[in-house]
Amino acid sequence: MNWLSALLALGLIGAAAAPAPIDRADDHAVRVEIMSPRRNPDMKQVPKRSETNPKYRWRLEDLFASQADWDREYEQAKALIAKAAEFQGKLADPARLKACFELEDELSLHVERLYVYANMRHHEDTAEPNNMALADKSKKLSVEANEALSFITPEVLSLPDETLEKMIADPNLAPYRFTLEEMRRQKAHVLGKSEEALLAQAGNISQAPNTIFGMLNNADLKFPTIKNENGEDVELTHGTYIQFLESRDRSVREAAFKAMYDTYGKLKNTLASTLAANVNKNLFYARARKYPSALEMSLFADNIPKDVYTNLIDTIHKHLPLMYRYMELRRKLLGVEELHMYDLFAPLVEEFKMEIPYEEAKQTVLEGLAPLGPDYQKVLKEGFEGGWIDVYENQGKRSGAYSWGAYGTHPYVLLNHKDNLNSMFTLAHEMGHALHSYYSDRHQSYRDAQYTIFLAEVASTLNEALLMDYLLKRTNDPKEKMYLLTYYADQFRTTVFRQTMFAEFEKIIHEKAEAGESLTPQLLSGVYYDLNKLYYGDGMVVDRDIEMEWARIPHFYSSFYVYKYATGFSAATSFAKQILDEGEPAVERYLGFLKSGGSDYSINILKKAGVDMSTPEPIEQAMSVFEDLIRQMEELTKA
Repeated sequence: MNWLSALLALGLIGAAAAPAPIDRADDHAVRVEIMSPRRNPDMKQVPKRSETNPKYRWRLEDLFASQADWDREYEQAKALIAKAAEFQGKLADPARLKACFELEDELSLHVERLYVYANMRHHEDTAEPNNMALADKSKKLSVEANEALSFITPEVLSLPDETLEKMIADPNLAPYRFTLEEMRRQKAHVLGKSEEALLAQAGNISQAPNTIFGMLNNADLKFPTIKNENGEDVELTHGTYIQFLESRDRSVREAAFKAMYDTYGKLKNTLASTLAANVNKNLFYARARKYPSALEMSLFADNIPKDVYTNLIDTIHKHLPLMYRYMELRRKLLGVEELHMYDLFAPLVEEFKMEIPYEEAKQTVLEGLAPLGPDYQKVLKEGFEGGWIDVYENQGKRSGAYSWGAYGTHPYVLLNHKDNLNSMFTLAHEMGHALHSYYSDRHQSYRDAQYTIFLAEVASTLNEALLMDYLLKRTNDPKEKMYLLTYYADQFRTTVFRQTMFAEFEKIIHEKAEAGESLTPQLLSGVYYDLNKLYYGDGMVVDRDIEMEWARIPHFYSSFYVYKYATGFSAATSFAKQILDEGEPAVERYLGFLKSGGSDYSINILKKAGVDMSTPEPIEQAMSVFEDLIRQMEELTKA
């Protein structure tokens, strides 16, 4: 199913205009890596885009060589939109249905290319007005295309069941069999033609909460200066925040933490209203499409049973004592009487620091991913040297890190790199996404190439697991080993435990809204604070400031998304173990997974490759690995 069809089927018309960029985050904003720029100690300001080295910018010219080329393709898309109406009322004829699907694919690919290019240009500098306008133009085009194609699903589903079954079995429609089977599955949630068209027209409105939050968070929000380790006034930004939390000076960590959440607290009413609007949007679509809840509407897209979501939360609750044990170990290693929220990034190995320049990071990632075989290595090198990656932070650049792209050209990766271990793992993570897209695009048709978000985090996290295994095996230094073990344990904390906490927060606030409660800033902060207390336990000082963290998490505007980080991490843990234990047979199964794209339901694709996410087993396996990490750290502490 292509991305326009997927949006139409979900009732998220216009809520996103193309496959969303696959994001990564830090501990305090979901795993979107909000990192500091590459800078020297005397550099106090982030450079302008024009001041960055072209060698470290992505090559968007591979998508469109010029604005004139973009404009020409835009006009082609507009012409195809006008042509779509020719098929209305004629889809009972298999030949006309096939032609209509072909037009849908052609139009979808044009709009995807236009949208991805315009928005990546916008992300280079979110305050630049021309690219902002271009991104807005592409969003409006996507809504228009969605509206023009909105008749397809309801018209097909209005056909007699016997006719639909014959079409599914028709060899001439074989490329669209999975699409037709999906339509049949969606039948209970698809409305009539006029209702579908009306929902399509609501697309621009449905984008508003995410758009408003994005502009507030990335362009308008200004943070104060704080004192660094040398007593100098320095700028607090999304990028520098984690750098300050990694400081060995506890007063710097505390100052950054309090300044960050104090800034969000001053906008708590606006941000609560924005998040509430997003929740209400989800409730509107769920009710319009006759889903029992917004959560079940979200899971329906990937054909994921609700039990997968609730079992994740229940299984992690069962293993919360491991988190409490890790927090106690962290407190002892830091040598503090009380562990605070702003201590979670503090280095535990006092005299060990890893400086990893970008070029060294690339080489280490290549070496660490050698178990995936020579073909994977060849593509990875192509990505590193072929204009795929935008490396360093600049003024106005979108925070975080992601992989994105359009079918028919190579993938792209946005970073905000600095020379540390975290950034090296981010590089491995995003290239996992990028190579997943590369293999999917080259082995699947356009319609079947787009894999689901449920699968996306498997490929990225698998790369991190193999890289960590490589780094641990090559060191005999107890301090370096402790540093790496701490980093890996923190990945479990942030990717499994905290993402599950975020998922539980989303579940709770949607349930409260569905029950008629108002999502006030007080309610949101209360729920969020209580969850932090639950997940970190009584042995940790859960500072009151953390109650505002919900206000800065962008993934809450892609609702019921973050649980996939936890399930993906668990699946990746299982794949990594198989690859390291079995070698080539497991690699072949894994590459088959990468090549499958979205050609089947997510759980089925994983199961064929050897990982069954319909059971708690992969999550339990991840927890056993986490427990072993804690055990190794405790032994090193005693040595």
